[in-house]
Amino acid sequence: MRTTGVAACGAGLAAQAMRRAAAVVLGIGLLAGCATRSDQVAPSAADPATYAGWDCDRLHDELDTVQQRAADVAYAVDSRVGNNMIALGLGVTVFWPALLAMRPDGLEATQLAELKGRYEALRTVLARQSCPPASETMAAQRQAALPVALGDRLVYEERSATGAPVHLLGMQVTALRRDQIEFRVDLDNKPFDQAWRQDLAGNTVLESRAPLLGWRRLLKSDLSLGQVLSGDLAAADQVRATARVRGQVVATGPQTIAGRRFDVAVIELFGEAPATSAGVAGLDQASTRLDGVMAVDRTNGLLLRLELRCANPEFSVRRRLVRVEGAPRP
Repeated sequence: MRTTGVAACGAGLAAQAMRRAAAVVLGIGLLAGCATRSDQVAPSAADPATYAGWDCDRLHDELDTVQQRAADVAYAVDSRVGNNMIALGLGVTVFWPALLAMRPDGLEATQLAELKGRYEALRTVLARQSCPPASETMAAQRQAALPVALGDRLVYEERSATGAPVHLLGMQVTALRRDQIEFRVDLDNKPFDQAWRQDLAGNTVLESRAPLLGWRRLLKSDLSLGQVLSGDLAAADQVRATARVRGQVVATGPQTIAGRRFDVAVIELFGEAPATSAGVAGLDQASTRLDGVMAVDRTNGLLLRLELRCANPEFSVRRRLVRVEGAPRP
């Protein structure tokens, strides 16, 4: 189901983001030929007393978790029906009203109702405690748990395919935010103008990124052995996701890589990509097989290894972390 309207925006959402969400959902609703209202997704009752005694930071963290989980549910629903609202560009901070305008059936409907109830309960407690807006900076406790620090530079061996020339890709941590890590990127010591940003699960913020292959909605913050994943890939010079991939976590555990200790998840990937690189094409055109493997740190999504094989060179890459250059310490 899709809607031709969007529920009123909650406090803190920018008007521009709201207009963008409304336009996307309107277009999807017209394509689907089915109109519903967001208030038809009734929240399951959630008692604000559940969160009694929580401080403001913990409440904001839980609110982030609820919204992220709801985005994952929305992605699964949209993927099944072929109209991917989330993949069209709605970020975690702007999707909520548009998401609640969906009315899926079955398990997803139950999950969305529960998440909406938790969301409203958390907002109630935040208001009662007169909590200030969430800090934009990552909490010090979470920063201390990261395997890398602000200013560290991750260096990868990068090549487009087996036998291709090897390049050195540098990614220096320039910002640690509550919901993102930002990197300054260079290739063979030649810096790119654009930064690289990822959420704390490891998914790329595709818009205005450095020209590297990126992925959206693929990784989760709670990766576990055997878990099945799905998401999208976008070629280096394209903004919108153009390849659909699925994956499964085949190994987990601590590992020392480039002198740092990581909690690693290894993911086997497979899917389809456009057969040609011309334009921002979707999978309605001829497609070609894609497969490979990805290894990430489970605590923050940092990429450790990526190997993709595909006849389309835009989706063929080998990237491996070889060292971490520590930031100068005072």
